[in-house]
Amino acid sequence: MKFVAITACPTGIAHTYMAAESLEQTARANGDEIVVETQGSAGSEPLSAEDIASADAVIFAADLAVQGRDRFAGKPIVEAPVKAAINDAAGLFERAKAAAREPVAPAATPALTSKVGANDKAGTKIRQWLMTGVSYLIPFVAAGGLLIALSFALGGYKIVDAPKVTEHFDAGSVAGWAALMFQIGSAAFDFLVPVLAGFIAFAMADRPAIAPGFVGGAIAVTVHAGFLGGLVAGLLAGGVVLALKKIRVPKAMRGIMPVVVYPLLGSIVVGVLMYVVVGKPIAAATTGLTNWLNSLSGVSALLLGALLGLMMAFDMGGPVNKAAYAFAVGGLTTGATASLQIMAAVMAAGMVPPLALALASTVRRKLFTEAERENGRAAWLLGASFITEGAIPFAAADPFRVIPSIMLGSAVTGSLSMAFGTTLRAPHGGIFVLPLIGSPLLFLVALVAGTVVAAGAVIALKQVRFRAAERSAAVSHQTVNA
Repeated sequence: MKFVAITACPTGIAHTYMAAESLEQTARANGDEIVVETQGSAGSEPLSAEDIASADAVIFAADLAVQGRDRFAGKPIVEAPVKAAINDAAGLFERAKAAAREPVAPAATPALTSKVGANDKAGTKIRQWLMTGVSYLIPFVAAGGLLIALSFALGGYKIVDAPKVTEHFDAGSVAGWAALMFQIGSAAFDFLVPVLAGFIAFAMADRPAIAPGFVGGAIAVTVHAGFLGGLVAGLLAGGVVLALKKIRVPKAMRGIMPVVVYPLLGSIVVGVLMYVVVGKPIAAATTGLTNWLNSLSGVSALLLGALLGLMMAFDMGGPVNKAAYAFAVGGLTTGATASLQIMAAVMAAGMVPPLALALASTVRRKLFTEAERENGRAAWLLGASFITEGAIPFAAADPFRVIPSIMLGSAVTGSLSMAFGTTLRAPHGGIFVLPLIGSPLLFLVALVAGTVVAAGAVIALKQVRFRAAERSAAVSHQTVNA
């Protein structure tokens, strides 16, 4: 049979392409054909009309809204999270073949551009809305954060006091370029909260909710409500526009509702709520949270580092990992020392899982399959680049040994990073932004310690299974000889 598929994950970095590879390998093993469109950061060739027309069924392995969904109208469609394609591609193909045998219902009006099903539970819907906001936020975080970090590397931390480049720009000096990088990065960072709010609202109520979401997010910045304010503004905007859509209007007015009326009324309602009702309480909560983080020391800082480490390793790029990452990135906008320490702890802890499994598969090769050893060679670079997803192939093959081990190692690294007081102003980059890390040698000590602990735990747990298998084989051999 012939299939087409789309894969997409919130970050568009690793899960998207691992899922595509898994689907392609499984199709070859089954004797089927498949063409995959990866809607990730590196992109791919869009599916051709001919491929779609000749496909027996369509597979969406995505945690986000599928772009261009209307292209598949009238085709049997199977939908699943992106991890399902990585962990159980064969099961997805079985579902797709079953769907291909069923009659297809007539094409309906295109659904909202959101990865949320009508029958999903409230918790699932909220998680998908928030993940959509975070996925659109990450490019701004990466661009702005790395530009700011580069400006600090070139001009030092006092570059924040440089005059505006529109008033004075010295193209012949390093300081002039450092100031320019800082101000471009700061401009990108100014969009963080509005983008988060705007695309949470977009996930909830489609395009008419973008303007109210951005307006609410901008107001959250104005009243100093920060990331918490952005989350609330996005949910409010989406909720308001969803409510407005339920109001029946004359047929003659329906054309202008999504273009004019919903954005206008939504912006008014969200603006009033953010300025007058919820903005100040959220700002107070944000200030309290910042003060609490700055007061952390000793055991409390160690525990926070351990918790963030556990979250980073638990699902290796999934919602729990992204929650810890979003928490750290949100702190960057405050510039508080404790927030910079949290960012360092999160990045170090997120690097541990792939590095630990790369180390384990190198040191004790016989405990791993040939495919795992191949993945281990790639995991060195993935871990060094702060792409936690590099550990997924190992966890999928042996979750009960791998996941607890990498969680232990990441918790050790997170705690040590907080204890050492290492800081980081860049939200991404892994080992490649080491010169921009405060106390870089101590950062490396924390990273190496957690990597060794996680690798040792994986080896120890796999060794127990390996020896048990050897004993079982020996017993069987003796039985046969007898």
